Amino acid sequence: MADITFITANKNYSLWTLPVWLCLKVADLDFDEVTIPFSDPDARVRFDDLSPTGSVPALKHGDVTIWDSAAICEYIAELAPEAGLWPDDRSARAMARSVVADITSFSGAHWSAVEFVSVGAFMPTNVRQRTEPLDVPANIQKIFDRSTKIWRDCRTTYGVNGPFLFGRFSIADAMSAPLVNRFVTYNVPLDPIAAAYRDALRAHPDILEYVALAEAESWRHEPSERPFA
Repeated sequence: MADITFITANKNYSLWTLPVWLCLKVADLDFDEVTIPFSDPDARVRFDDLSPTGSVPALKHGDVTIWDSAAICEYIAELAPEAGLWPDDRSARAMARSVVADITSFSGAHWSAVEFVSVGAFMPTNVRQRTEPLDVPANIQKIFDRSTKIWRDCRTTYGVNGPFLFGRFSIADAMSAPLVNRFVTYNVPLDPIAAAYRDALRAHPDILEYVALAEAESWRHEPSERPFA
C-alpha cells in the first residue's frame, strides 16, 4: 500500500483533480486513489469525511492532509524535486508560479467568483463529450482571451526547449490542463500558438491516460450532461 492517498471524484466531471493526478504521475510517485463519484448517494458524507474542505482533490501523506490543487502540486514538487515540476531558471520559475496563481486566485481583472461559476455553468467539465463551437458570452470570452494570452506570452518567452509553457512540463501546465480539456470538449476556436499548445498538452502521455480513464467511466452526473442531451 502506498503512503500517499489521492481523494478524487469522477475523472470525467472533476475539474481540479486533473492537475494533481498529472503531477503525481510525472513525479512517478506511488499512490492509492480513492474515487468518490458525484452520483454516489453517500458522496457528500464521504467528501466531508476524507477532505478538510468537503471537496476534492485532497491528498493524504502519512499524517498530513493537503487540499487545494496548487498546494498539493507544490507539495508533490517538494517530494520529488528530480521531476522538475518547476522551471530551473529563477525568473521562469517566478513566472510559472504567477501563472498558477493567476489560474487559481480569481483575483485578476479577468476573474471573479461569479465569472468562474459562469464558466462552469455554461461549459461544465465533461471530458468525453464534444460540441460544435458555441456562442460564448462576453464575460466568459474575456477569461478565455486572458488565459490564451498567458499561453502565448509564456510560449514566446520561455518555450524554446519544449512544447509546454516553460519548455518542459511544469505545474503551470498541470494547472492549465483543465482549461485545455474544456477547450477540446467545446471546440473553442484558438489562435495558432494557443492551438499548438492545446494539442501538445493533450498529447502528453499522462493526459492521454487520464482522458482514456475518464471516457471509460460508467458513472453519470446528470447536471454535467444536460448541455449534451
